[in-house]
Amino acid sequence: MTSSFVKKTLALAVLGSLGTMAYAQSSVQLYGIVDAAIRHTTNEGPNKSGLTKMIGGGMSESRWGINIKEDLGGGLSAIANLENRFWTDSGTPSTAQPYFAQSWVGLRSTSFGQVTMGRQYNVLFDLVTSTYASFPYSPYMDAYKPEIGMSLGARANNMLKYVAEFGPVRAGLQYSFDEGNTFAKKGGGIDMTPGGLALKTAGGYLRYSANGISVGGAFQRSTLPAGTDVDAWTLGGSYRTGPLYLMAGYGQNKVKDSLGAAGAGAIFDAGLLNAYWTGSSNGGFIAGNAPGNFANKREMFKVGFGYQVTPQLNAGMHYYHAKQSGSATGAFNGKADFIVAVADYAFSKRTDAYFAVDHTKTKGGAGVMLDANGAKKRTGITIGLRHRF
Repeated sequence: MTSSFVKKTLALAVLGSLGTMAYAQSSVQLYGIVDAAIRHTTNEGPNKSGLTKMIGGGMSESRWGINIKEDLGGGLSAIANLENRFWTDSGTPSTAQPYFAQSWVGLRSTSFGQVTMGRQYNVLFDLVTSTYASFPYSPYMDAYKPEIGMSLGARANNMLKYVAEFGPVRAGLQYSFDEGNTFAKKGGGIDMTPGGLALKTAGGYLRYSANGISVGGAFQRSTLPAGTDVDAWTLGGSYRTGPLYLMAGYGQNKVKDSLGAAGAGAIFDAGLLNAYWTGSSNGGFIAGNAPGNFANKREMFKVGFGYQVTPQLNAGMHYYHAKQSGSATGAFNGKADFIVAVADYAFSKRTDAYFAVDHTKTKGGAGVMLDANGAKKRTGITIGLRHRF
């Protein structure tokens, strides 16, 4: 698997270089991030004894990618992107994503915006990371990202997306196709793998940004494989003045009907919702243990600040409060508090080191816990190095 990964990577890099040489009117840019960190967490593992490990991305998930642009004349360009995610600690592709976490092609007009097709970020992720990101120098901390757990997977396969920008206003629309990957058509043969999961989604966002102020809102409806509709929306803003950065936001995920209403296929919808909502690094705590006993609503508030202490040193702190409700027995109704403090030192424009301390605490019904080991709280310490190219 590793050998195949290396061969594909080298082949694409060579093709990218040849493309730049052959077509003067085109640009092919190779970019990436290599990030590695040591992370210690308490109450993790089968015995809650704590765990120290190297992770393949602390501030950012490691990646390499290719951006392609061809000038077609008259203000029109062809654009494309391929991006692979991998783990620096082992050199293996990320199992959370298909080989290309992003793979899309489209057209961009200087007058009418751009249309793209393929696997790409959804409108929830686009709005949060561009309008009220947790950190001014990095949209979020990959090892501890409660806010991203509210974005329903952050990406979608088979997506058609339109984005237009008019002065300080930007708007986006998306629609993705389920391509028959439903319980009604496939029964237990539904493809739930990252590369094969096809869901019907529809949504949009609107943002305004000028004079250091950014505000916006987004909405998305996702139809899970057995027919359960999940509505998600978010709104918030940020303000920058000199070395100070302030941000605040709110997000909500709401299951339109109980998961049990999905019938025999409910187990697939329940599993997917748990994947979105569970994990202390991803906003969460367990959503339920049976379709009829799942929480059906989650809300999250976030507030934070960043301050550039020196040209090289940035510091910041962020607080997130989540509330989960709708569990029929009350076992999975509860709350969680997340807090993280980060210091980041830039050796150059491309290389930085970081140190972070985070803490998560849950309370509520008997089923409200961070993961299957039953932990109700957890503290993490992360120290890492990142290079961007």
